[in-house]
Amino acid sequence: MDILTDALQDTIKDTATLIPFLFITYLVMEWLEGRTEGQSVAAVSRMGRFGSVVGAGIGLIPQCGFSAAAAGLYSGGVISLGTMLAVFLSTSDEMLPIFLSSAVGLSAIIKLLAFKFVIAALSGIVVDLGIKLLRHESGGHKHIHDLCEQDNCGCEDEGGIVKSAAVHTAKVVLFIFIVSLAISLIVLYAGRDAVVGILSEAPILGTLLMGLVGLIPNCAASVIVAELYLEGMLSAGQMMSGLLVGAGVGILVLIKNNRHRTENMRIIAFLYAIGVVWGLLIDAVGISF
Repeated sequence: MDILTDALQDTIKDTATLIPFLFITYLVMEWLEGRTEGQSVAAVSRMGRFGSVVGAGIGLIPQCGFSAAAAGLYSGGVISLGTMLAVFLSTSDEMLPIFLSSAVGLSAIIKLLAFKFVIAALSGIVVDLGIKLLRHESGGHKHIHDLCEQDNCGCEDEGGIVKSAAVHTAKVVLFIFIVSLAISLIVLYAGRDAVVGILSEAPILGTLLMGLVGLIPNCAASVIVAELYLEGMLSAGQMMSGLLVGAGVGILVLIKNNRHRTENMRIIAFLYAIGVVWGLLIDAVGISF
């Protein structure tokens, strides 16, 4: 009981301090989203061979449902597979607001985003080039859906950006509380050195596991990965593996909209493989953020 009480007290205190920073961050993000999302989707759909680069750049901007929009565009044959994967790989869901609210250095955040951009753009270009060389075309014609509403973020509800920012903040705070409490209990029972030791002694396993966490199709994935990294339990590569794979609700939209089930499974497996390989490479060369 003493351990549980200590964990609850620490978690409540740490989570409460993040609320105002998260709310302000989401308020700014919602304001930007309302003015840029339509233009972003249109820009990606018009860029053709440069779609992967544009998609990687736009995916870095925290937008409600942009990965979902990219999945819809791909399912409708509007953008290429490489462009959609570039958006998926560059999307980080809640990583940016969590890092900002946790006072992570701006230089570290910029470096991380730059790596995600390069990895996403390069991976997308290689995928499209490979498909072109193999002369393999995939398609299907479906309508593009706005999946922000399906994620129940409240972006279209009355109350505007303030209500939407409050809803986002409440959801993420709940995720952070649950994840932080779980981490605190694990650390208190097993010991930080033991947990970090397991991940450091089996770095490949840790990278594989974080890639699987990234496949969780909502903001829980990026919350878990970000919190573990901020607690010092993940290496840069392990964190990157989870963040690269984490495409938010985009994977759900792909499965729903694209009727080619086998193709969907191949895309998800390929997304996972890309994230894990890049994560292993980052740790192998000793890159840190």
